[in-house]
Amino acid sequence: MTYGVVDLFCGVGGLTCGLESAGLDVVAGYDLDYSCEYTYTHNNNAFFVNKNIEKVTGNELKELLKCYDIKILAGCAPCQPFSRHQKDKKNRKKHKDWKLLYQFGRLIQEVKPDIVSMENVPELANEQVFEDYVKLLEELNYNVTYSVVNAADYGVPQRRKRLLLLASQFDEISFISPTHQNPVSVREVIGELPPIGAGIANEDDNLHITASLSEKNIKRIQHSVPGGTWRDWPEELILECHKRDSGKSYSSVYGRMSWDDVAPTITTQFIGYGTGRFGHPVQDRAITLREGAMLQTFPQNYSFVPKGETVVLKNVARHIGNAVPPRLGEIIGLSIKEHCEKITKL
Repeated sequence: MTYGVVDLFCGVGGLTCGLESAGLDVVAGYDLDYSCEYTYTHNNNAFFVNKNIEKVTGNELKELLKCYDIKILAGCAPCQPFSRHQKDKKNRKKHKDWKLLYQFGRLIQEVKPDIVSMENVPELANEQVFEDYVKLLEELNYNVTYSVVNAADYGVPQRRKRLLLLASQFDEISFISPTHQNPVSVREVIGELPPIGAGIANEDDNLHITASLSEKNIKRIQHSVPGGTWRDWPEELILECHKRDSGKSYSSVYGRMSWDDVAPTITTQFIGYGTGRFGHPVQDRAITLREGAMLQTFPQNYSFVPKGETVVLKNVARHIGNAVPPRLGEIIGLSIKEHCEKITKL
């Protein structure tokens, strides 16, 4: 069987990379953010379409998939409106990306692919837009399954829970069983990378670069212990906001990762020592862009910036943090293949 996929909201290709690793043929990736094009096309076999999903038609997607036995629409609509980090929770529906899942549903209705895959934050399951999305799939006679999975159970070295959905026109569909009884540790992923100082770039890898730290933050990270908090610091280094009652509970910032544990969820702000537990386990700095990408399970040679071009840390960190971990994409792809192979044997 041949498997053809169109990746909607493709970003820099985390999902595409994973699906290709599973043996699926991703034909094209669609995204409104043009800055993703180099990374997407340089590292994957699909072409990039810079287009607003509201302008994408079912006919153009059907044309891309017409030569394949199994036609698949996959994607991860931007999660910002639904994230637990969304500050304005009362006005989620006013967020510009709120209705994008409805556009995904529209294209499913127009294309009627054999398989649908969707990935997002767990909080989406509590929203009306998700309920409507599932209802639409069921009305189109899809067999739908979804659950919140711990990505660490599938080899992603992070505390990262995600809502995964699969839908099939053929029969009931499910995800493959967890592949890792023992989580992959930070040490296993980045332990062999060359040491580097804060604000310094590695000569051989333009992505092995991290943000600089102020003199005070250097002192803070020197007093930080793996898995600890700012409570481990001397009194004179503690921020005023953490001394107040309102700030004492915010302990998941200014922390170091632990070598033999998984990393925290890699966000778009992982290059900032003060924005989470993103301190390197032993070196006095936040993790580098390359380390963040590898903890997201991107291959070590995945290129995010052309050689010779300036690396803008916050832009690349946003691309990496927004991506679907390729390993999770591979699990989705393997689940689809296992399902389709079972169908052909019936």
